[in-house]
Amino acid sequence: MEPKKNPKANVGRNSSLYFAIGLALMLFLTNYAINYKTYDKEEIDVGMVVMEEEIEEEIPLTEQIQTPPPPPPPPAAPEVIEIVEDEVEVEETVIESTEVDQETEIVEVEEVEVVEVEEDIDVPFSVIENVPVFPGCEKGNNQQKRDCMSEQIQKFVQKKFNTDLASDLGLSGRQRINVIFKIDKTGSVTGIRSRAPHPALEKEAARVINLLPKMKPGKQRGKPVNVPYSLPIIFQVQD
Repeated sequence: MEPKKNPKANVGRNSSLYFAIGLALMLFLTNYAINYKTYDKEEIDVGMVVMEEEIEEEIPLTEQIQTPPPPPPPPAAPEVIEIVEDEVEVEETVIESTEVDQETEIVEVEEVEVVEVEEDIDVPFSVIENVPVFPGCEKGNNQQKRDCMSEQIQKFVQKKFNTDLASDLGLSGRQRINVIFKIDKTGSVTGIRSRAPHPALEKEAARVINLLPKMKPGKQRGKPVNVPYSLPIIFQVQD
């Protein structure tokens, strides 16, 4: 039995092709409709500038002040050059040659004697090698001579010092006088200095120290030297 329809008349044979064409056409129309714009002709301003209506700007005229040139400097006075005649004669110094020949006599130089200058050296009483010797303290070693000298000087000052002077001056209580002196290279007492509460006590202390006998000088390395000595004088004023 033969089919009734024509095979070429099949509607669904190219349906996918037609669908794609239609879809592309619709996308094109939609895009065109979205991007389509319209403008109002009355609101367009071309912004043209009319050159004739421009206002000409007036430029103010400025006057340039011309400063007068500075006055020319005064003419310099001509220097007066005084010519002084050189009347002083300069003597020329003739430098003689110091070279000698075989005929020149050589003078022998005598020996120069060197004189040693003795310096005054002060060596403290506590460290001197050989202490000064007070009369009567010649026996014993160096330390025994030192102790003997200190004891004899204290006894001598206690015997000679006028302690009643402090009472006459109106002083009371315990009095202290510091005395410093030197036993020089000859054994004599020199350079006496004293410090006391009253000037009269200072003079009395200096008077008593000047009465000390001459001693045997102290020695350092076998040579006589000056030996400083410090002596405190302490006594109580009797009321």
